[in-house]
Amino acid sequence: MAQGRERDEAHNVAIGSSLSVRWVQGFPKQNVHFVNDSTICYPCGNFVIFLNIETKKKTVLQCMNGIVGIVATNVPYEVVAFSDRRLRPLIYIYNFPGLTRRTKLKGNVLLDYTLLSFSYCGTYLASYSSLPEFELALWNWELGVILCKKSQPGTDVNQMTFNPMNWHQLCLSSPSALTVWTIERSNQEHYLKAKSVKLPMEDGSFFNETDVIFPQSLPKDPIYGPVLPVSAIAGLVGEEAETFRPKDDLYTLLHPTMHCWTPTSDLYVGCEEGHLLMISGENFKATVLNKMEDEPPRVGRNLISPVTMAYQKGGVLASGIDGFVYSFLIKDTNYKVEDFLEVEGPVEHLMFSPSYRMLLIQTDKGSIYIYTFGEEPTFEKVLEACDGKFQATDFITPGNEYFMTLTQSGEVCVWGIDDGVCVSRICLNMPGTVLACSPSSLSAAVGTQGGFVHFLDVRDVESPQAIHKAFLSKSPVQHLLYDQRGIYLLVGTSEGYIFVINAKPSSLFQILGFIEVGKDILQISTVSLLEIDMVKVMVLSPLPGTGRSRLEILTLPKRLPQVSASFADQRGRLRDEFVPKSVYEIEHTLSSAVLSFRSNQIYGFCNQVPYICSYLLPEKDHSGICILKPYQKVQSKQYGPGMLSLSPHGLWLITIAKCGFLCIRDIQTLETFARCRSHSPQGHGIQLVRISMDGQNILVNGRDDGTLVNLRWRRVGGNLTNEILEHSQQLLTSLRNTMDEENDYLSITRRDSLDSGSEAEHANMKSSSSQEELVHVDNMEEIPWIEQKSQEAIKKEVKLFSNKRTEIKRGIKALVKTVLDMMKENKAVDNIAKLEPQEFGLDLEELERLHDESEEEVAKIRKDVEMQNLAKRYLAELIKEECWNSMAVKGRALKLQKEIVEAQSGITLVKKHNEEEDEEEEDKTVKDSNLPNYLLGSLSTDFRVHTSLLSSQLELHSREEKINQIILLKDIIYKVKTAFNNEFDAAYKQKEIEIARIKERNVRIHEIILDLDLQESVWQPEFEDCEKPERTLVVENAEIRTLKHVTAWQKAKTELLVTHEMEQWLVSQGSNLRRQALMDMMGGVLEVKKEDILRMVIPQPAFMAKPETLWSEEERKKFKEYEKKVKELNEERDKYRKSLEAEMKKLQNAIQESTQSFDEHLKRLFEKRVKAEMVVNQEELKINNLVFSLLLDEEISSREAFLNNYLTRKQEEKSQTAEAIRKAREDLDVYKEHYDNLVAEDKVLDRSFKKEFSEIPSYQVDILYKLFKRRPRIHKQKVHSDTNSLVPFGERPGSGKLNKDAFAQLMKAMDDLDNINNMPEGLDPSVWDHFCMTRRTKVENEQEVKQKAAGLMEMAAFLRRRTDDDEKVQHEIEKVFHELILLQEDKVKFQLNLTIQILLKQGQVELENFQLLLDYSDAVLINRNIIEDLNSVIRTQGQKKVASMMESKEVHKGIFQIEWEHKKMEMEMEDLNQKAWDIQMLFFSRDHQKYLNEPNYDTLIAVQIGIMEQTIAVIDKTHKKNVENCKKLLKKLGRCSNQKDIANYTLSCNLREELVAVSERKDICNAMGSKLTCEKIAKERYENMMQYQKLTKISREQAEQISILQAEVERLRMKTFPALVQM
Repeated sequence: MAQGRERDEAHNVAIGSSLSVRWVQGFPKQNVHFVNDSTICYPCGNFVIFLNIETKKKTVLQCMNGIVGIVATNVPYEVVAFSDRRLRPLIYIYNFPGLTRRTKLKGNVLLDYTLLSFSYCGTYLASYSSLPEFELALWNWELGVILCKKSQPGTDVNQMTFNPMNWHQLCLSSPSALTVWTIERSNQEHYLKAKSVKLPMEDGSFFNETDVIFPQSLPKDPIYGPVLPVSAIAGLVGEEAETFRPKDDLYTLLHPTMHCWTPTSDLYVGCEEGHLLMISGENFKATVLNKMEDEPPRVGRNLISPVTMAYQKGGVLASGIDGFVYSFLIKDTNYKVEDFLEVEGPVEHLMFSPSYRMLLIQTDKGSIYIYTFGEEPTFEKVLEACDGKFQATDFITPGNEYFMTLTQSGEVCVWGIDDGVCVSRICLNMPGTVLACSPSSLSAAVGTQGGFVHFLDVRDVESPQAIHKAFLSKSPVQHLLYDQRGIYLLVGTSEGYIFVINAKPSSLFQILGFIEVGKDILQISTVSLLEIDMVKVMVLSPLPGTGRSRLEILTLPKRLPQVSASFADQRGRLRDEFVPKSVYEIEHTLSSAVLSFRSNQIYGFCNQVPYICSYLLPEKDHSGICILKPYQKVQSKQYGPGMLSLSPHGLWLITIAKCGFLCIRDIQTLETFARCRSHSPQGHGIQLVRISMDGQNILVNGRDDGTLVNLRWRRVGGNLTNEILEHSQQLLTSLRNTMDEENDYLSITRRDSLDSGSEAEHANMKSSSSQEELVHVDNMEEIPWIEQKSQEAIKKEVKLFSNKRTEIKRGIKALVKTVLDMMKENKAVDNIAKLEPQEFGLDLEELERLHDESEEEVAKIRKDVEMQNLAKRYLAELIKEECWNSMAVKGRALKLQKEIVEAQSGITLVKKHNEEEDEEEEDKTVKDSNLPNYLLGSLSTDFRVHTSLLSSQLELHSREEKINQIILLKDIIYKVKTAFNNEFDAAYKQKEIEIARIKERNVRIHEIILDLDLQESVWQPEFEDCEKPERTLVVENAEIRTLKHVTAWQKAKTELLVTHEMEQWLVSQGSNLRRQALMDMMGGVLEVKKEDILRMVIPQPAFMAKPETLWSEEERKKFKEYEKKVKELNEERDKYRKSLEAEMKKLQNAIQESTQSFDEHLKRLFEKRVKAEMVVNQEELKINNLVFSLLLDEEISSREAFLNNYLTRKQEEKSQTAEAIRKAREDLDVYKEHYDNLVAEDKVLDRSFKKEFSEIPSYQVDILYKLFKRRPRIHKQKVHSDTNSLVPFGERPGSGKLNKDAFAQLMKAMDDLDNINNMPEGLDPSVWDHFCMTRRTKVENEQEVKQKAAGLMEMAAFLRRRTDDDEKVQHEIEKVFHELILLQEDKVKFQLNLTIQILLKQGQVELENFQLLLDYSDAVLINRNIIEDLNSVIRTQGQKKVASMMESKEVHKGIFQIEWEHKKMEMEMEDLNQKAWDIQMLFFSRDHQKYLNEPNYDTLIAVQIGIMEQTIAVIDKTHKKNVENCKKLLKKLGRCSNQKDIANYTLSCNLREELVAVSERKDICNAMGSKLTCEKIAKERYENMMQYQKLTKISREQAEQISILQAEVERLRMKTFPALVQM
């Protein structure tokens, strides 16, 4: 394949050897472009790949500065442009098919170019950069200069296209906006002008946006002042006010995804929401096209939004993510969707070829299809992409014909080495990780993410087949490596296991065992030489946290497959005694290491520093870990983590790294003899490298760029090729027999796998009839080999120790039974002898561990709970501090007999307690305000509040006055609330006193009720929560329903207190003789109280138990005394009961009276509260009105500031447009002058034709003049009719290249006209040659005139556009001035028209819609006329009062107006006086005096102008005569000059002879020693000249002094000039 490079930047570091790129394999990740009708190109890694559609031949162009960024092509010029991805990227322009660089474009972009686009005609290239510039630049790529650029901060653009019919238009679309840029040109100057397209909303409708700057539809409010725009209300005064929208006015717009141009310069835009828009090319207005649906949508179709679009005649082709290409047939504002084509996957890009004969279709995976139009359309796959990027690659033995690749998705492909064409592919349907090809057979192994290793048969490269798979472990396979002779296959997993597998198919890929090494294996290296019977394996792994690396070297004997059962244990681990292992450590980290073939050396690539080191292995065996020191250390020019690998013959050390360079070094000296850069660090460099057995082919795979590069030797120095070829031949010769045998086994294995596959299918078909068996098969899960071996070992161990296990189980059961019996006995014994349950635990350590775990868990939970409680307490304190403690007066209520009065919350008070203490006590007498209540606007004077400091509502014009008034009104509110709160506090204290009194009385009432034994309840008033709200912040113990957690020390303290109290009670209950005697003698009291009468009982005599007939006289007397005492006691009881009842009634009446009096006081307080709230509301209403006026004033100020800023910006824009007009007009004048000169020269050539040929006959002159006017016909290339029918854009406007080609074709046709055969007869050939030269000059001049005329028209149009822009800006300025005048008028009206608050008496306000039901039973019927007359009188008086008020208002207004006019006249008078003084002090020249004294000054000036014009005419005439004379004189002098030249020539000849004579005489004089007289004369002349110069200098100084003196005299004369005296 051909290859192009940057020859000025490429450098070769190889010494005697070099590598070159043979071919590159990769698939497009960006859009594919057409270079011509038969070639497409796309970027891939560091390369741009060109693919010929017909021959499928690839050509690569390498970018030597890194990965290729964005690519664009220009079909007319057949050039390709691409950018590199590096800091300060460049844009390269290359020719095709020569692949030579035409130019390099260097801009100011810092990071990356995101879009490139060529114009369809002309040498223009548009570029767009990303963060941080977001810059759109227009280049002239032929000259390599930026014509113009514009920045769009924060705008990411996803598509950029030129208008195919007009290169002056450029469309940029982003997910949120669509912008059309117009490129304006004036001569050599270019300008970019943007026009944003207004997109519809998501539903397809348009939102009628109002003008934010000059809104026309704002309502007028005559009461509350002017209504301003939202930006002024928001207080915006800068540029953000021009685009400000409130949240409610923001609507989600359509999101453009793709766009394409039409031949009429319109745009079709596809949106994410599924709408199709048409943008008009004239006014750039969007129209939503309507979709006509004839059929219901089909199942599986998912064209929500077009991902890509391409224009064709009558509509567009579009495709989405459903794998279908649709044709949109557009007619007017409707379109119809039809199926066009079905593709295998989602389509990402559509593009027509330049001739529109082919349609390129690119899928998301990178596959490319070509649809060819015609009578029989064809659909062909040009490039089939792999499923994912290349993960691994390896050569199929011997490595000179085919190689294999593996992708992430598990797709394995076989490729040809010569041309890089895919031969076959097979998919494993699981993610792949590594690939390796066997040297001893035509088989390959593939490692997967799930731990499988698949073995493939590649004997037939066109149909590879999976013949075997091994499930090693559940961890991913990270390393897969065959030794050099193909004896073993080493598989490394992420868990740190290395599985050793027999690589020969004859053993059915037997798993020999595994070796456990460190985790995170970095690399596995093997050495398997022909002359030794063992395989050495080296494993590199890191030591985390130590900064070291570990190397483990294993020795696998060749006879291991025959005795594998004895070499491995039951679990499959290879025994250390049979597989010796040596462990080494390196004191620094390595990213890669390999083992040398011939000597005991290790080569490592350092991870932290760019060095390659070699380490010598100790000759003697060692035990433990051996530390290796660097033996040889070479600095590598590669940076980033690198990888090392050895060539097949072990003499080359291949290094790759993140930098993208591949270096091949000598194994002895570690010097680089070949170097090649195939990848870049932007794609994270090279992932792996593979070299063929003969060393002629090198495969390099990129890490993230998805590129596979095949390198070949351009030249090889020395014996490098011979050595590796000899080694490969020896190795192939030794392996030939083995390969033949193993390949035969492969055929058997393949046939068995086919048979087993068919049997499995047959078994599955049989089992499908049974649902239970199907579920059983689905639930089967494969077990990894390592787990199978572990399970088998466990089964063997169980079988071996089954008897012992049975005995142990029996003993444990007996022990458990014994312990249970002991626990039962323990429950039956006394508490003193009872043991704790934990003492029966046999495993004390386990019990202790469980106890510790439970304690830790309890401590953790307790700590969490404590922290949660602490957080809640902290939150409660914050809430209390903010919502309760910060209140100056807490909100409370008074409630008695269901009446409530609430105090104002302290939050509304401005002043705090500490401020109240500092205030002085106000006088009890409140001064009356000068204003009446109705003008004051509130009843604050009823609360004895000073209002004398308040300003009148009619005088609040300035902002400061309003702010002061607001502060004073807030102070009044504070005082009103404070006054009410003081009364409330007094009432609250009174209630506390009353409740205390009631409690005292209730105590007595309760005693009386107990004495009288009444069943009555006592009413006891209490404060409720609303009266004492602070109680809600305190948690009582009764409110806690859960048990409180008590700690151990709290329990001990409680028990101690209970014991102490019990002891005190026992001591108090000891022997007390005095108390016992009192109880025995007097019932426990010393005196009988009056209250005890009700409880006194007279004891009956003992004889009353006998019958009355048996009583004695003495007993009868005692009975009478007993009855008397009982009667007296009953009388005393009755008296005392009545007195108690009277006392209780008196107490109850007193309680009721105090309650009623407090209720009355509380009602009055409630009425006062209502009045206080009314006053507060009145004052707050006044404050709100003032605040509203302040806000409106701020809005007006903001609006005024914004208009002034906007005016400033527009004035600056006006100055810019004026400067642009001036510059454009100057350029136009200069250009027009050049054009006029060219036209004049053209006319002169036409007129002077006959004069130039005046020497020949007139008839020949006429013939020559006809030939002079004749022009050749240029035959346009005929375009086939079918091409015209396919290409929708037709013939595009001519470009510079086309103009040059047409001019060259014209000159070629002129050569035919200049042929000697076209010469008239009888004409002299010299005259014909002169005629041809004259005619060619005339034709060239005509072409130049045409070009100048086109440029002149373009410059005139540019000037017109600049003039229109200037007029627009001027119109905007006038509009701003008008808006400012209106705003100032509104501001004056707002400041004069004040909103005041007036108190009206009851009955003076009539309420609308007031309905009241009245009882007319006691109504009096009167005449209606009386009421109407009274109403008319009232109405007349009201109208008079209103008229009087309006007249008074107008008078006041007139007074203000007159005062303002008076001030204005005074200021004007001061200005006039100042101007008069300035006029008096003004310096009057003679011209000023003439202007004042001359009555007809204009006539005089006109006469002078006429004289000057005549003088100018005379001077002009004289100048022309002088010019003619000068011309004549010049001709005369020319003739004289010729004569003088002849004379000078004669004199020069004579002078030469005279000089000879003079020299002879001078020699004679020198010999004589005499001084020549001429020297004396020269010296005298020199002295005279010096004296003359000295005198001239003196005279010049004197002249300067005289001029200074004259100026001083003039100044002194002017000081005495008469001046006017101030009036």
